[in-house]
Amino acid sequence: MQPEHIIRRPIILTEKSSRLREQGNKVIFEVRRDANKIQIKDAIQTLFKVGVVEVNTLVMRGKDKRMGRGYAKLHNWKKAIVTLKPGDQIQFFDEEKSE
Repeated sequence: MQPEHIIRRPIILTEKSSRLREQGNKVIFEVRRDANKIQIKDAIQTLFKVGVVEVNTLVMRGKDKRMGRGYAKLHNWKKAIVTLKPGDQIQFFDEEKSE
């Protein structure tokens, strides 16, 4: 599997992800459900040129959503919490602190 196919998207606009970025140098990604921790670690190191210390994964259950008159279930998805080496960070936007 190519690294581009393993990592789906970063999850950066939640309270938990911003708190983890500040405290523990951790980043959260949505990944393929069939990817394991070793593949996720290699993909992050290849795509973003950073060192990865640890990868924790969990499968998020899809929510029930109202669609028309009935209900439908969204797909289950996998979330990876990646701990980066001290000093490394991934910049998704131009995050400059104005002083």
